[in-house]
Amino acid sequence: MSADLITNRKAPRDYNILETYEAGVVLRGTEVKSLRAGKGNLSDAFARIENQQAWLYNLDIQPYEQANRFNHEPKAVRRLLLHKNEIRKIFGTVAVAGRTLVALKMYWKANKIKVLLGVGVGKNQRDKREDLKKAAMKRDVDQALKDRRR
Repeated sequence: MSADLITNRKAPRDYNILETYEAGVVLRGTEVKSLRAGKGNLSDAFARIENQQAWLYNLDIQPYEQANRFNHEPKAVRRLLLHKNEIRKIFGTVAVAGRTLVALKMYWKANKIKVLLGVGVGKNQRDKREDLKKAAMKRDVDQALKDRRR
C-alpha cells in the first residue's frame, strides 16, 4: 500500500500554491475502509475556517460496499484537526482576496490519515499557458541531454 491515498492533480494546474499545512481528518470507520479500497476523490475538495474550526468540503468518499445501514454519506462535510494557532494563521492568509484553501493530497502518517492543505491563488489562462510552455521546454532540454549522452 502506498503512502498517498488520493492526490488532487488539478490543484497545481489551477492554483499557485503559496504555503502548505498538514491536518488530521475526523473520519468514520467505513470512510477509512473505503479510502483503503481507493474509493476517494479529492479533485474538487477545499477547506474553510468557520467559527474557529476548519472544515473540509467536497471530499467524495464512496460508500463502503460491505457496510450495513451504518454506512457514511459520500460528500459529507468533515472536520479538520489543526492547532488553534495554525487555524488563526491560515485564516489570516486566506482572508486576503483571491486566496483559497485547497486540499492537495491525503496520505497515511503513523496509522492516521492526514490531508495536505495548500493556500493557493487561482491561475488565469495566461499563467496556465506559460506553465505548459515551461514544461515543453524542459522536456525538450531533457531529451536533448539524453540524446547527447548516447
